[in-house]
Amino acid sequence: MSNYKLVKNAVGRLVPDSINGEKATPFMGVGKFQPKGKKYSRQISTNADFPDDGNKQVEDLKTALLKAGLKDGMTISTHHHFRNGDLVANQIFKIASELGIKNLRWFPSASFPCHSPILEYLEDGTIHHIEGSMNGPLGDYASKGKMKGMAVLRSHGGRYQAVQDGEVHIDIAVIAAPTADSFGNCTGDRGESACGLLGFALADSEFADKVIVVTDNLVPFPCYPWQIQGQNVDFVVKVDQVGDPSKIVSGTTQITKSPDRLLIAEMTTQFVVDAGLVKDGFSFQAGAGGTALSFGIYLKDYMVENQIKASFVRGGSNKYLVEMLEEGLTNYILDGQTFDLEGVRSMRENPNHINTNPFVSYNYHSKGNVASMVDMVILGATEVDLNFNGNVVTHSDGRLLHGIGGWQNCLFSKCTILPIPLFRNRIPVIVDEVTTLCGPGELIDVIVTERGIAINPLRKDLIEATKDSKLPIKTIQELQAEAEEICGGKPAKPKLGEKVIAAIKWVDGTVIDCVREVL
Repeated sequence: MSNYKLVKNAVGRLVPDSINGEKATPFMGVGKFQPKGKKYSRQISTNADFPDDGNKQVEDLKTALLKAGLKDGMTISTHHHFRNGDLVANQIFKIASELGIKNLRWFPSASFPCHSPILEYLEDGTIHHIEGSMNGPLGDYASKGKMKGMAVLRSHGGRYQAVQDGEVHIDIAVIAAPTADSFGNCTGDRGESACGLLGFALADSEFADKVIVVTDNLVPFPCYPWQIQGQNVDFVVKVDQVGDPSKIVSGTTQITKSPDRLLIAEMTTQFVVDAGLVKDGFSFQAGAGGTALSFGIYLKDYMVENQIKASFVRGGSNKYLVEMLEEGLTNYILDGQTFDLEGVRSMRENPNHINTNPFVSYNYHSKGNVASMVDMVILGATEVDLNFNGNVVTHSDGRLLHGIGGWQNCLFSKCTILPIPLFRNRIPVIVDEVTTLCGPGELIDVIVTERGIAINPLRKDLIEATKDSKLPIKTIQELQAEAEEICGGKPAKPKLGEKVIAAIKWVDGTVIDCVREVL
């Protein structure tokens, strides 16, 4: 028997009214949920609890976890700045399993295929459920209904919101840091394992009851510049290696070689030019997918040819954005996550390459954030429907294989563009209704495919601006019909059970949709 009821939210989706025994609020509409109260605050610590010389180093991770009071039912958080090269998270749960600890909640900023050993600890009951973006094997495991609790997926900004609002109480945060001192000051932009910034761990360091910094490069006090401040840290652990920075470049963060995808990137560039969005002082953000990265190259060429300079660009940084900064095509990179080693180098060396965090960039329960200030954002999607609703976490077969990342937060830019193929593996991407609704269509402005461009009817300004262009502007219904003709009809509906295996949170903490077990 389930311990929740399904209720209809503002976009007509049936979602659970409680998640793992805690009350949940259904999505009410964009900007409709107005929270009350104060930000969460952790317990007071005193200087008497720590050595006067500031040395918080303990012998190993097991000792740190025991000193932090590891016990059944706790929430353990980690971050994903190493992406598929993380070497710390698996160790935490191996230790917990050996100690006989059960029913932990793992609260990562994201998980990757490198975390597949975690499956063992889900099976043996060490971990009860995961609340964080799941990329690959862990998401597939949850899709089969095997996880004991209900997963929760949040955006990067939504994760910070959940912590500061007290929705998620972190008992122990473990921060993998490429460089740190024994007091706990640490940074990600230098050392043999340098991965860039540590912004996703900021909320954890500020709000967790106990904070453990794990590093392979322990330097004399002070570690400066610091991205995480030592006064928020309880214990420091030195290990042989915290991560493999070469693996922050994954399969989804490489330039596409597909002719169709390159055409989409080129058409996207032509659209933003013809729509009048590219002009001196503009700003943009492009996602980490291969098509979005290719768009950045085409855009750069246009800017060079027409002597246009951006005021700032938002990252995920990569070598292509770094080239724009170093060639004077933008004043600043505001970096939220480093996607390759050139980005790491630039952050370390260039004062105009600024490391940011989800609070500054994305937190919806704050006094404004950078996301809404960006002129245009280029993102991906697994599906889009006739109402321009977007899906980024499941495929048409219903399997949960991706995380939300900053995707939801970026929808608040002045113009949101999704360059996507018309079909994948002979399956249309434009559908009657998305399998999982992650972002409402009122915030998605343009769909660019290799066979045409659809503009949201709400954006009359963009329709007017491009009406005399040579772009292949079509309705989204026309694009859907073309895809179905090529692919031989509508895609088959996924075979789903009744069990809800994951809740999808909106940026304000409400539940916008849920994912069901795949049969």
